Amino acid sequence: VNFDHFQILRAIGKGSFGKVCIVQKRDTEKMYAMKYMNKQQCIERDEVRNVFRELEILQEIEHVFLVNLWYSFQDEEDMFMVVDLLLGGDLRYHLQQNVQFTEETVKLYICEMALALDYLRSQHIIHRDVKPDNILLDEQGHAHLTDFNIATIIRDGERATALAGTKPYMAPEIFHSFLNGGTGYSFEVDWWSLGIMAYELLRGWRPYDIHSNNPVESLVQLFSTVSVQYSSAWSKEMVALLRKVNTPAGVAYAGHSLPCKGRLHCDPTFELEEMILESRPLHKKKKRLAKNKSRDNSKDSSQSENDYLQECLEAIQQDFVIFNREK
Repeated sequence: VNFDHFQILRAIGKGSFGKVCIVQKRDTEKMYAMKYMNKQQCIERDEVRNVFRELEILQEIEHVFLVNLWYSFQDEEDMFMVVDLLLGGDLRYHLQQNVQFTEETVKLYICEMALALDYLRSQHIIHRDVKPDNILLDEQGHAHLTDFNIATIIRDGERATALAGTKPYMAPEIFHSFLNGGTGYSFEVDWWSLGIMAYELLRGWRPYDIHSNNPVESLVQLFSTVSVQYSSAWSKEMVALLRKVNTPAGVAYAGHSLPCKGRLHCDPTFELEEMILESRPLHKKKKRLAKNKSRDNSKDSSQSENDYLQECLEAIQQDFVIFNREK
């Protein structure tokens, strides 16, 4: 499977490591989301290792409440991941649209994410970035976890120690481990993040006033001094649920909100940016690659200024793992 097997339909978003568009596989007419990452930009930002790690993890996992990888491939410019297409938008988008989430809806999301996190634990994976931005909804309103570029794998008895995640959603033990070189942390940090997110969905703001520019030292102090306030409008069961960040597996709740099928739940400016501002638009890739190949053949081979970049590009070409879930 390669780029030519897909028809590009429209751009729908940006991830931390690339852009995303809707595609249709030509032979089956099935729709997917295609995430593409420019190789040169990944090298310049030192992100190649993270892309490879995400691919390594996604190729080994599959779950109903994850955004699953179907294909991975590359060309001279980009690395591609073709994944489940979910058109309900991410939870950050819905928060920004001032959606009022009911307790029943949030309970459903907690249940579904609990099942996803339990599965990841069985695969020895800590996600480390559970937050509204990384929870996508399908058209039936079910939640799916995405974005594994800072996930890590730990085996029995191991502990993670790196300072990784999005600060407002990171568990206290991650900061303690970074500051004090303690015993590290494990799968429980994802449950903390889930609890922070559930609180935010219900109330519209997070229980701790934490921002990305807060020093780690101040955050350790904050956790030991701030008492979380729970709304009196919430049921005792919900408060207990948030306190424990735990829920029985397999419990389903009725009456959760459904994304409107008549509209695309993403920012339309992504499509405008791709068509007007993007210097290397995806729909012109074939013509551009042919021109680049012709230009490269005419270059003086003695040029050394881009040797390092060329070595890195060749390493990516060699090490990239092609994947097809259908095989």
